[in-house]
Amino acid sequence: MKNNQTISAYNLFMALAENEIKKGDFRAGILLLLASECKVKQGKDRRNELFQAANFYLKIAKKEKPAVAKYAYHCAAKCFLRIGQYDDAMSAFEKANEYVSKTVEEKKPIVIVDDSPAIVLKLNNYLQKLGYKDIHTYKDGKSALEFIKNLIKSSQTPTILLDMELPDISGDVIAKTLLDLKPDISIILITADEKTSPRVKKTIGWGSAAFIQKPFTINELKNALDIAESGSIT
Repeated sequence: MKNNQTISAYNLFMALAENEIKKGDFRAGILLLLASECKVKQGKDRRNELFQAANFYLKIAKKEKPAVAKYAYHCAAKCFLRIGQYDDAMSAFEKANEYVSKTVEEKKPIVIVDDSPAIVLKLNNYLQKLGYKDIHTYKDGKSALEFIKNLIKSSQTPTILLDMELPDISGDVIAKTLLDLKPDISIILITADEKTSPRVKKTIGWGSAAFIQKPFTINELKNALDIAESGSIT
């Protein structure tokens, strides 16, 4: 980039960052980092932008769920490291480590709704490796709905791993029913369909938290669970 282009880019990134900071959106940190790179291109010191990003991540970490807070503290630590504030970097890193045990302790109940014994076995195996213990499995939609409604009545908020093809009720109908009942419930769709298929797009649009396409890996499952637990939408 030419110097005038980097100046324009810097101004744009900073303006966008200010808007996202007001909303408390994670993108503010990324925009501040991009602005800092523009400063480097101009041959200028980027300490102010990195310092602002670090403090923004610290602020986010204090009010987010454990999995997201841990990530935010790591981001803050990296920003502090880049500007040579080693004590602050170590403090943020130590706070991130505190969330390792908390994340395990606060894992939600998992309800698997799938009529394939092979898929259920695979999910159970992966979930146990990821530290989940409170796992419930159902092979039909009616029984699953009754159980999940009882969990909600008892003030529990489970994460649902929902197959789109069930013998009695289709997954999209179950998802719509649960999201109407509790809009913030976390539903991860499991299907052989493409994410762009009309039924999957419609169900995601209703508020499903994440999507896994068969066949899936443990990393894909973990990523979907992280998204669901952070409250983000794919």
